[in-house]
Parts: sequence; structure tokens; C-alpha cells
Amino acid sequence: MQLGLRLPQTGINQAKKENIIHLAEEADIAGFHSLWVLERLIWPINPQNPYPGSKDGKFPHDWQYIFDPIETLNYVASKTKRIKLGTSVVDMLFHNPLILSKRFATLDILSDGRTIAGLGIGWARDEYQASGIPFRNRGDRADEYLQLLKKIWTNDMVEFEGQYYSVPPSKIGPKPRQLPHIPIYLGGYSEKTFARIANHADGWICTIRDSLRQTKSNIEMIKKECLKVNRDPNDIEIAAIVYPNIECLSSDPYIESTGPRGKWQRQQRSSRHLLNGNEEQLADDLRQIGEIGVDLAILNYNRSPIGNSVDSIISVTRQLHKLVK
Repeated sequence: MQLGLRLPQTGINQAKKENIIHLAEEADIAGFHSLWVLERLIWPINPQNPYPGSKDGKFPHDWQYIFDPIETLNYVASKTKRIKLGTSVVDMLFHNPLILSKRFATLDILSDGRTIAGLGIGWARDEYQASGIPFRNRGDRADEYLQLLKKIWTNDMVEFEGQYYSVPPSKIGPKPRQLPHIPIYLGGYSEKTFARIANHADGWICTIRDSLRQTKSNIEMIKKECLKVNRDPNDIEIAAIVYPNIECLSSDPYIESTGPRGKWQRQQRSSRHLLNGNEEQLADDLRQIGEIGVDLAILNYNRSPIGNSVDSIISVTRQLHKLVK
């Protein structure tokens, strides 16, 4: 299994130029697979759709302060040499496809072909409202968007006439460095998303929190959709965003044994859940994740006890990298 890291691009205390570059350079040297960023447009005060990852439905607090994903990766590209650079995810429908295709192509050229275009269609009605895009028919719009995106990246002359997008016969450059085009990974969990992956994408991005059962079932569904269109399921890379909570010793400088994180540590000793524990336990969990078909684990430490320490994130990930090889 390969390991990637989420860059510290969110939260006013974490999203700093020095943190981003420090983590990116160290991850590049360490031989990790990739660096990842996300996109959020707004932090709605009273969200129309509750955020599924929180008990109260509120968006994570750190999303109130978030750097643009592609601008961040362009900056990181100039400071790194080999590590891949991915978005997990950009909600494509909020962007004009010609503009987004050029932004990704530019990143791919400036990074010498290290880009992964992780895309989604979003779920928050508030962001659709803010973008001026209808929430309905977003799946059909996404199918058309992906067809146009690949034409822009691969065809010398581009002409497109669809229900939602139209491009007159045109030259559109530059083209990405990667051939035939930048790898496209899609996020989402519906049956239509899995069919879209089989027809248009190179990978799937999911989130794993407490259980592997649903992820394993979803991977099998993607395989079935691939077989329907005579595509080899092994062509689809499976990437999973995971949230490791590393157990820290009370003597570690980044955790206070009497504070809330110390309380978290004591709770974990009595009842361990997936991706919670010491390095050996986390490595075992990652191996299990790999056994169900996940090729890449994207480690997101931003809400873990070491989330504010880039050095600790790199140190722990180096050890996990050795243990899961």
C-alpha cells in the first residue's frame, strides 16, 4: 500500500505557508506517494444539508479558513521534485470546465506530470446556491463535464455540443504533460457514481472511519460496473482518506496528559477502534485496509493529537511507511 498525506491547508492555526512547505518537502524526501488538498467554498452558518461527519451537522470548524486547492498545489509543485499532487476533491460543477481544465493542465506541466485530478459533484446545497448552479441533474451534468474535460485534454481541435456545455471548434492549450490525460479520480458513494467511475475515471476516492465493511462492498460494486462496460477493474485505483489517531506518550511535547487530548489517549487504551492506537496497531489497520483492495491511504491528521506538529506527522508517517511495506 502507498501512503499519502493531506496538506495543512485548512484552519487559521495550521494553514500557513511554512507548514505547507515543511510538510511537502519532508514528505517528498521520505518517499511518500502523494500530497492532497480539498475544496470548500463556504462555511454555512445554518447548513441546508448536515455534514455527515459531525454529530451536530456543522461543517468542521477548520473549514472556515481554507486555501484554494489548485493554487496551493502549484506552490507546492515548485518546492518538490517527485511526489504526486492530488485534489480530494474539487467539486467540478462549481467551475467552468474550460477554466478548470486549464488550471489542472497548468499544474501538470509545472509539476512535470505529477497531478491527480480528484473530482466530485458535491452534496451541499448551500455551495450550489452560492455557485449559481442547479442542484438537480448534477449527475447528468457531471457525465457531460467529464467527457468535455477529456476532450480538452486530449484533442488538438475541440468541439462539443451537449445539453449543459457547448464549445465551438477551438484550439485549447496547453495540454497536460501526462498521456493520454491527467488521471481522474472521482469521489462519491452512489451506484451512479460507481458507473461514472467505470465509464470515465481512473480511480475512486472514499473515506474510511470506523469500519471496512461498506468500503469493501463499494469496491465490489465498482468492479461489477467495470465488467458491465468491458473494463478491467484493476484499472481503477482505490484511494481512501483515513483519520489516524496516534496514541502518544504523556512525555511527548505535542500532547498534554491533563488536557482533552490526554483524556482522548486514556479512552483509547480502554476501547480501541479502527485507526486508533499506537504505530503498530495503526499499521495493522492499514494492512487490513490494503487487503480489501485499497491501493492508497491518504492520512489526514488534522484532528488528531499530533495535528499541529508537522515534525510529528512526518515522523509517525515514516514509521507507518516502513511497517506497511
